[in-house]
Amino acid sequence: MSIRDQSLAAASGDTSFDDDMAGQPRKPSGGARSAARRVAVQALYQWRVADGEPGDIIREFAGAGRLQDLERDYFETVVRGAITEAPELVRIFDRFLDRPATQLDPVEYVILVMATFELKYRPEIPFPAVIDQATHLAHVFGATDGHRFINAVADKLARDLRPNDPPISK
Repeated sequence: MSIRDQSLAAASGDTSFDDDMAGQPRKPSGGARSAARRVAVQALYQWRVADGEPGDIIREFAGAGRLQDLERDYFETVVRGAITEAPELVRIFDRFLDRPATQLDPVEYVILVMATFELKYRPEIPFPAVIDQATHLAHVFGATDGHRFINAVADKLARDLRPNDPPISK
């Protein structure tokens, strides 16, 4: 596992990369789907910086024991879908950016790819949950104020991709 992946894993509380912890079960915080998203961000980050095929990345994460205690089917769906549909997903969120998507920090880039994938292809997930999770992931893995940026862009994406969803009541 790369140093950046270890840093991302440590920031999320994932200690599975430590040899002395490898055989011990760990409980993800926030549920199995949240854990799947956390690990998906790490897998998508790896794809973004080192390229690779979705299947190879998934096998690498599975072989390292990174897919225990999470919703594996969801993880695989998000990783495969986000990578496969990345050009379309980037085209969708790029119009809400103040700079080209290629200039985004890799963490912000993959979080937006994943959030756009969920908003477009997973209508059963309420858009507030997508926004909340993307913002949380940016807070954990991203730059200092990256979560604010992700929140603003994800909100615009939700309004654009799901105009018929009921608004959030306050």
